[in-house]
Formats: sequence, structure tokens, C-alpha cells
Amino acid sequence: MKTIYNKRSHNITRLCSLFSISNVEYYRLLKKDLKGCNLPKDGLKDKIEDVILKYPYYGYRRVTKILQNKGENINHKKVLKIMRLNGLLCKRKRRFTRTTDSNHGLKIYPNLTKDVKLSHTNQLWASDITYIWISKRFYYLAVVLDVHSRMCVGYSLGDSLESQLVLSALKKAVLGREINRGLVHHSDRGVQYASKDYIKLLKDHGISISMSRKANPYDNAYCESFIKTLKYEEVYQKEYQSLDEARESIEHYIEKEYNEKRIHSSIGYMSPMDFEKTLTKQEQHA
Repeated sequence: MKTIYNKRSHNITRLCSLFSISNVEYYRLLKKDLKGCNLPKDGLKDKIEDVILKYPYYGYRRVTKILQNKGENINHKKVLKIMRLNGLLCKRKRRFTRTTDSNHGLKIYPNLTKDVKLSHTNQLWASDITYIWISKRFYYLAVVLDVHSRMCVGYSLGDSLESQLVLSALKKAVLGREINRGLVHHSDRGVQYASKDYIKLLKDHGISISMSRKANPYDNAYCESFIKTLKYEEVYQKEYQSLDEARESIEHYIEKEYNEKRIHSSIGYMSPMDFEKTLTKQEQHA
């Protein structure tokens, strides 16, 4: 095991593959060579590993919340210590690829998000586009997010960046949600979102139109965060062989994993679905 531990000379993941063991098993064996670490012996590490195996990209705060929900009396500092000593902390790399073309002569709308005080769902939607690598070429995914609950309410995967892609995602959102008076739809200044058909669909449903400031993509940080999560928890874990396979897998992740199960610190460590159910109950008793 000491031979494997030479981190300066070897890549841990590659060595684990050569020895036919998992990264988790590597650190379990490595523990025998570490002295003075005082690792807990109450089975907590095994419980943390169980959470990590199910949600490999959860950080220590989300892992803590999962364990607390299961009845464990533990704080995030202890979980962080155990995860650090056992090499269970996730390290992410930020990637950025441009999918926006704002060099067009179509009408640009002002940014309305600064005036929205979130208190309920279907109050502010955010939309964006990202790329997905499928079988030797790029495809594109358009999403619509309810900012208050973080629920992904619309999405569409296709082989073109034409306006039909974002139209399909918006139509799904409109058909599946209640359109509240004053609903604001926010996007970047891309030609897809400024297109005649897209603007018409928003106006036909009485939805106010908001666009990011020029050269400021972080106005749409909510969608950026969702896309980053989707990439790391779904897309980067798979090697899609066809568009149909990607559609099925991404739909399952969004509907069954992200919307129903994935917890978010911004909404009290609940999933979007649980958060919306809680809001509905509060409104009924108000």
C-alpha cells in the first residue's frame, strides 16, 4: 500500500484502476499507514461513504444534511474532517463554452431581475443553453428554471442552436406550470431568446421579458449553477452513444434526481419538489 501512496509520482485514479480497486477502497487501505489521525470508530465514515457513493459530487455540507435527516447527531466540521482524511472531498473544475450570439439587430429588453423580490414559485424563470457531447459531436440543451424553487420546469435537447430549441423548452414550461400574473422570464441577449417567435410566445402568456446586461453572463447565475450541477452529476458520468440515449438519461436525471431528490442549501436543504410542496401547504394554511 505504501507503494501506491506515492502521490508525487503516480496518479491515484490510474493506480487504483491498475490494482482493480476503487478510490474509496484505496483510502480505506491507506488508513492503516496513517498514524495519529484519530479517525472515528463509530461507523460514521462508512455512512459518509454510503452517501458519497450515491451522490459522488456532494460537498461536506450536503453530506452533513443527509446524515442529519437520517438521525445522525453530527455537525459539518466533523464531516469535513472525516471526508478530508479519507480523500472524499470533491474537486471541481470550472468550464465555460460560449453558446450565445448577441450580435443581432433584434430588440433587447432591460434586466428586470433586480426588481423581483422572490416569495413564491412562477415569479421568476431563468433560461439558458449549454452544449452536450454525444457520440463525436456537440448537441445543445436549453433549460428553463424556476428561480425561487430551483425546479427545472422546461428543457429541450437538440442538434441545433436555432430558436426552435429554446421554444421547445419554453413550451414545456408553459404547459406544465401555472402562469402567475407578473411572471418574469430572464435570459441572455442571444438571438434565440430575442427571436420573433420566442418573444411572441412570452407575450401571448403575459410573461414579462428580462435580459442580462451586455457582457455580463453572471446575471444568469441561477442557470449557470444548474448547468454546472447537471454536467458534473449526469453528463460527465456518461458516454452517450446516441441523441435518444442522451435524451432519456438527461430527462431521468432532471425529473427523478434533480427535481425530486437533489437538496439545495438555498432552499433549506430540500429538493425543489419538496420545497414547492412546503410552499403549497403554507399557502393553504395562510
